[in-house]
Amino acid sequence: MLILKSLNFTDVKHLGVLNPYFIKYKWHFLGGLLFVSLSVLLGTYQGVVIRDASNKIMSIIEGKAPRDDAFFVRHGLKLIGLALASGFFMFMMRQTIIVMSRHIEYDQKNEIYAHYQMLDAGFYKTNTTGDLMNRISEDVGRVRMYTGPAIMYVTNTIVATITILAFMLSVNVKLSLLVFLPLPLLSFIIYRVSERIGKQSTKVQEELSNLTSQAQESFSAIRVIKAYAREPFFTAQMASRGEAYKKTALKLATTEAFFLPVMGLMVGLSVLITVWVGGNMAIEGNVEAGNIPEFIWYVFRLTWPFASLGWVTSLIQRASASQQRINEFMSTRPAVSNTNQKNYEINGDLEFRNVSFTYPENGITALKNISFKLRKGQRLGITGKVGSGKSSLVTLLTRQYDVSEGSVLLDAINIKEHNLSLLRRNMGVVPQEVFLFSDTIANNIAFGGKVKNVPSAEIEAAAKQAGVYGNIMRFADQFGTMVGERGVTLSGGQKQRVSIARAILSKPNVLVFDDCLSAVDSETEELILRNLEREMEGRTSIIISHRISSIRNADVILYLKDGEIAETGTHDELIKLGGHYYELDKLQAG
Repeated sequence: MLILKSLNFTDVKHLGVLNPYFIKYKWHFLGGLLFVSLSVLLGTYQGVVIRDASNKIMSIIEGKAPRDDAFFVRHGLKLIGLALASGFFMFMMRQTIIVMSRHIEYDQKNEIYAHYQMLDAGFYKTNTTGDLMNRISEDVGRVRMYTGPAIMYVTNTIVATITILAFMLSVNVKLSLLVFLPLPLLSFIIYRVSERIGKQSTKVQEELSNLTSQAQESFSAIRVIKAYAREPFFTAQMASRGEAYKKTALKLATTEAFFLPVMGLMVGLSVLITVWVGGNMAIEGNVEAGNIPEFIWYVFRLTWPFASLGWVTSLIQRASASQQRINEFMSTRPAVSNTNQKNYEINGDLEFRNVSFTYPENGITALKNISFKLRKGQRLGITGKVGSGKSSLVTLLTRQYDVSEGSVLLDAINIKEHNLSLLRRNMGVVPQEVFLFSDTIANNIAFGGKVKNVPSAEIEAAAKQAGVYGNIMRFADQFGTMVGERGVTLSGGQKQRVSIARAILSKPNVLVFDDCLSAVDSETEELILRNLEREMEGRTSIIISHRISSIRNADVILYLKDGEIAETGTHDELIKLGGHYYELDKLQAG
């Protein structure tokens, strides 16, 4: 009741999404309830043994009964047996409820991670990696403290209160009520402080997310930070974030620290009432002398359950705040979704029909009324100044975003109607910003394969076609070389070529090279393009580049300016036109 009074409807609503987990692990939950009931019952019954032993001692002292050592041995063995049995069922209680909480934590982390995988590129542009990591680790951890310890201690408190109160009322109603007299005051204090705990818990999690994001960004950019000798600035910035988190956490700790002294005071008052009032009642003959140590035992049996109320309330408030943060992301629906689960062949006929696109997160219009057609096996070259919308075409083609106006057609079917997974599996994209995993070179190339265990011969062949085989063979571990986080041990050109090898290995029907040769010299570029001639044959290919040499042999070339097609045609046609493309070619020719 004390816990329930301290929680509002919002807390219950946030935590209500966990109910399906409790249903899933109902046998763990119900088993925990059974074991906690048995543990409390056996532990409480020790008070009866203490009462009988105490009455026996008083009878011997008063000369009403002879000394009986066997009696005390039997009662001593009873106390030991009850303690062992109570401890065993307490162990079983933890083995069911705490194990249940670990199962729920496992399931919840997997569901959150799976949901993250479904969300589109726009979501990741508006949310930091640190915040995403914090919600799947820290927030889920706080929720586990609710599904495990909080549930366990609340159950223990409720069962202990009911059981002990029943034992006490069976002895003397007046004394029982007086012993419980401090509890309404305790309930009032919990009710007043719990709301503050909830608000402070939310602030603590927000500050922790900011701190994690700052650390993650600093570690990712460590080479740039060192290159500009900015370590002191980022250290100071991290210290500032840490100070903000510390202050917020200390405020919460101060509020929580208020509970335990109050609990101790309430328990002390209950013991004082038991000794004072109970002693007078025993003198008057209204209760037995053995009822005094019996009631003191009951009070101390209630000490931890009621002392834990503040802590448990804090756990529930924190869990509610964390679950609210988790719910925010779990309720986010991807703007790009898959509506087709069929399996079929994709040829590669491509058409952009009056396509316009505005980034939803910042309102910047990247493309305006773009139209072109590309038949299977044809090559499209795209060039233009920085910010002209070249890479935005790729994001629409792979459905990282959906178009704002117009339509993108693949094999005469709107790509929104295609099986999204099938669509992306049939596109080999070499992005402008290469990402390599902290793994071997072989595994990074094999990542593009469509089978689980890609033969090493295919990996080596893809590396040769990408022009990186020679570089790899000069490493001590060759294809077994670990590339480090984000491929930090490789040069920019090597990373680009490993990424090209990865795309080639996937054997896609549509190949997209998004300015992926910018970090290699002209000689290496020519070698790679010659090697790719065979790979691009029969496949629809899109080459985005600032270099005329990369796109001059394309069947169609687009020159983009401010998100629009300024010029289109073959290399020779655009040279004759004498416009933007001609000026770019003239500039690069020197």
